Amino acid sequence: MRTLAIDSIKHIGGEISLTGWVNSRRDHGGIIFIDLRDHSGIVQLVFNPESPDFAVAEGLRDEFVISAVGTVRERGVELENTNIPTGTIEVVVSKLAVLNKSETPVVTTHDDGELAGEDLRLKYRYLDLRRPSIQQVLRRRAEFNKLIRQYMEEAEFMEVATPILANSSPEGARDFLIPSRVHAGKFYALPQAPQQFKQLLMVGGVPRYYQIAPCFRDEDPRADRLYGEFYQLDMEMAFVDDGETVRQTIEPLFKSLVKDFAGKKLLFEDIPHITHREAMEKYGSDKPDLRYGMELIDLTETLKNSQFKVFQTECVKVICVKGGAGLSRSQIDGFTETARREGAGGLAYLTYQDGEIKSPIAKFLSETELSEIAKLTGASDGDAVFFGADGRAKVNKVLGKLRTEFANFYKLKDPNVVAMAWVVDFPFYEWDETAKRVDFGHNPFSMPKGGVDALLNAKTDAEKLAIVADQYDLVMNGYEMGSGAVRNHNPEVMYQVFGLLGYDRDYVEEKFGAMLSAFKFGAPPHAGCAMGLDRIFMILNDTENIRDIVAFPKNGSGVDVMMNSPAAAEPEQLKELSIKTTA
Repeated sequence: MRTLAIDSIKHIGGEISLTGWVNSRRDHGGIIFIDLRDHSGIVQLVFNPESPDFAVAEGLRDEFVISAVGTVRERGVELENTNIPTGTIEVVVSKLAVLNKSETPVVTTHDDGELAGEDLRLKYRYLDLRRPSIQQVLRRRAEFNKLIRQYMEEAEFMEVATPILANSSPEGARDFLIPSRVHAGKFYALPQAPQQFKQLLMVGGVPRYYQIAPCFRDEDPRADRLYGEFYQLDMEMAFVDDGETVRQTIEPLFKSLVKDFAGKKLLFEDIPHITHREAMEKYGSDKPDLRYGMELIDLTETLKNSQFKVFQTECVKVICVKGGAGLSRSQIDGFTETARREGAGGLAYLTYQDGEIKSPIAKFLSETELSEIAKLTGASDGDAVFFGADGRAKVNKVLGKLRTEFANFYKLKDPNVVAMAWVVDFPFYEWDETAKRVDFGHNPFSMPKGGVDALLNAKTDAEKLAIVADQYDLVMNGYEMGSGAVRNHNPEVMYQVFGLLGYDRDYVEEKFGAMLSAFKFGAPPHAGCAMGLDRIFMILNDTENIRDIVAFPKNGSGVDVMMNSPAAAEPEQLKELSIKTTA
């Protein structure tokens, strides 16, 4: 029977059988030492010259797959290796077999030393996966999923799989389309989320649904977003017409994952609720990190009569940076460049040093204005105040980005603390600057607060943009974890939701015919949410790059360099699918 490396220490004086990879080989004056590695750890093998398979041992190289039979013995105290759990013992091998040879590894299978570049590691991901740290990530991810399933089952949710071959939907990110061979010229789409299917399950009488659902979106990758595919905890509850029921149902799971699974501290035991408007006004973000302060302070009224022309605009806000007076000129220039990238013309500031206010703009401000700024911001000696002045949305965006950058600079983000919050009351619609029109803020399946009346009374763009959705996001340490909403289950609301954007009833019936039909047959009120598990696990695992917590990720360009995907299709395949390419 095979013994794991970690368990070999339990068999001192006995004979055991081990299998694994050669982690390293050392030849010490005629005695060969092999560190054998399996998924549980490392154990040292010893080959004496009189061993029957000594010659075989001489030919071993890193990453050979071997099996060994031998006797476990204690090492001398001076020979112990305190860096590994099995460092007090070794196995004197009596029988050795090479199960498979290995070429010289292209990337390291160890965690120590310098790692190869990401693309090379992803090209040889099957070797990179052998690193103990990644093995640990995979085990923890399995445990993470197990805890989620246990909680959902105990809460009487039913796991139901929904289709992968689905229909294209006009909202959200770009779809991945799949051509139909049987129905030439028509396409399936990979689901961006199981949204329509889970609502149809509610109509179908399922009381509580969940699944760890694969989702597919053609969005650009970044450090916290995988390309193409991700997993979410998808859930829905029938006969629920308020978001608070959903929030209270799911909160204990995420509190437990933070405290019990990740061993981190919750900043708020009672998760606060913040309106979307408040989040944007106070933090400049709809996913604020609440582990630190630096709230945006509105000085529009205070400075409305200022002689400084830059402040003669729609909105003037500031953030107070404790210790900011110590920033160098080059450091301030760096933050100014950040502000410019977000659309600002520059970055005005005041510094408080040795009882004086120092700044190129101080001479344009009256003593009364300077006194009010200090009073409202709480700025004191050693601090700095940074201004944003422009349209309100741009000011919030610029200062929100600077708030994050200052927090990074001053290391205010404690990785051992998790601050969760619910952001509620999202705008139903938003202004699309590119198309110069009103469009959906998230998805069209949320229930607008006020129901159909709120839609019927909205005539102008401003009135449409003022409609609030019964929608909520869970945010964690500056990241969006997921979204939820009370769902629309009324056909007339669905028609009106699209009608306000210029879509007629025929369009709605073409795109959402199954849902509309279902809503006409006694659809219950329902609500739910979907939480991005990859991103949540990334934060709880203290990982900065989301690709590091997935077994086989695409690279930063969305390419699977290991499997050479995407790749060109064979002409015969394209012909069979009635497709011609222009590329």
